[in-house]
Amino acid sequence: MSDSPTSAPAFADHPLSVNASARPLVARLIEEAERLRVQVTRDAAGVTFVDAGIEAPGSVEAGLLIGEICMGGLGRIELAMDRQAGADGWPTWLEVRSSQPVLACLASQYAGWSLSASKEEAGGKKFFSLGSGPARALAGKEALFQELGYRDPQPAEGRSGVLVLEVDRMPPQVVIDKVLRDCALAPEQLTLVLTPTRSLAGTTQVVGRALEVALHKAHELHFPLEHIVDGVASAPLPAPGADGLDAMGRTNDAILYGGRVQLTVRGGDEAARLLAKELPSLNSRDYGRCFADIFKAAEYDFYKIDGALFAPAEVWVSCLESGRTWHAGRLNLHLLREQWLGDA
Repeated sequence: MSDSPTSAPAFADHPLSVNASARPLVARLIEEAERLRVQVTRDAAGVTFVDAGIEAPGSVEAGLLIGEICMGGLGRIELAMDRQAGADGWPTWLEVRSSQPVLACLASQYAGWSLSASKEEAGGKKFFSLGSGPARALAGKEALFQELGYRDPQPAEGRSGVLVLEVDRMPPQVVIDKVLRDCALAPEQLTLVLTPTRSLAGTTQVVGRALEVALHKAHELHFPLEHIVDGVASAPLPAPGADGLDAMGRTNDAILYGGRVQLTVRGGDEAARLLAKELPSLNSRDYGRCFADIFKAAEYDFYKIDGALFAPAEVWVSCLESGRTWHAGRLNLHLLREQWLGDA
């Protein structure tokens, strides 16, 4: 790997707008709300809210669509059935792909925008969420955007933005105002999609981040992001957890122990080989236990968990120059089945 972070110029002045690309998907989510079992409301100022699991039941199909919205319309997420799952497999899988993986996953899908409010600001209970989705690229508040050199080129005329929050309640007004201000949006131009992890849509859209987890790990390894030209991934889709911690554990485990990724890269054989070797989750000292247990042992502090764990279980890295592919890691479906299956 390179010893320095990726340079910005490759994504500066990029013509693709993640918010404009996601706009037809947002319109579909709203138009088909009843079929998708989501609820659409607007506040007095004109901000649109899509409840995909708080009061509304939501659905797996809504989660697939929300996952594609998170990817800024630059990726596809589909549900697949493993009819040969048998006694050792899992029946339902998500398949993710993108021909613009860096923009789709890091400039849009990654949950990197920290949004919070104090007890006083939030009406008695602290509020915190990591915003994901296209509106992040309008605000550009994260250091990652300086590294990418990307800002959404959407013109002022016809401007719109959509942000996805993994929350179990409506965001307070102070957070809504911050998003509007930082994104330079009028209220009627903003859509906020709310997806508790302990919901069908929430679980689905989080597991749909299998490719994004690989991109983020590649970034942490200082692999030049402009050299990643294509990506596909899959991960098993569990039922939602019984509570928030269980749901978070299941969605993380699905990727850490069941995620498969193939990246197509430039930069030569040695760089591809090293990326494949260093990418999988089994390189972590915390590998081998379910995520909920790891999180508890870390006293519910993500920063105490080995960062190497946040990666797919199995990877293939293909080098465009030579046509060679390197493989590393392995699935651990036994661990997942122990956690997810009930007694017969």
